[in-house]
Amino acid sequence: MQELEIKKGHFKNIDGGKLKQVMTELLGDVKEEAGGKLVGNFGAMKPITMWIKDNKTLCVDITSVQVPDEEALKTIRAKNDLLERATGFTAKERSKRLQKKAKEGTL
Repeated sequence: MQELEIKKGHFKNIDGGKLKQVMTELLGDVKEEAGGKLVGNFGAMKPITMWIKDNKTLCVDITSVQVPDEEALKTIRAKNDLLERATGFTAKERSKRLQKKAKEGTL
């Protein structure tokens, strides 16, 4: 499981049912489970589970399966699009933030 920061001022874009709407647009069918967890499937991500913790952190749990290379590329693009729309940070920005936390020892 990963805990990702949400960009300041971006929470309004995923608050309420908006996170489910974003997931549905990118992944297709999404189900809501207990605790506000949203579960969907796409490509190699079977399943991808997302939920919001403390109104400032996006929790993401992804289980991957083996797929052909072309399907894997589509999956990576979809994952990056989803996380960018959910957190407000690009893949490069998320990577830099994780590296900074690792150096500080706060991961």
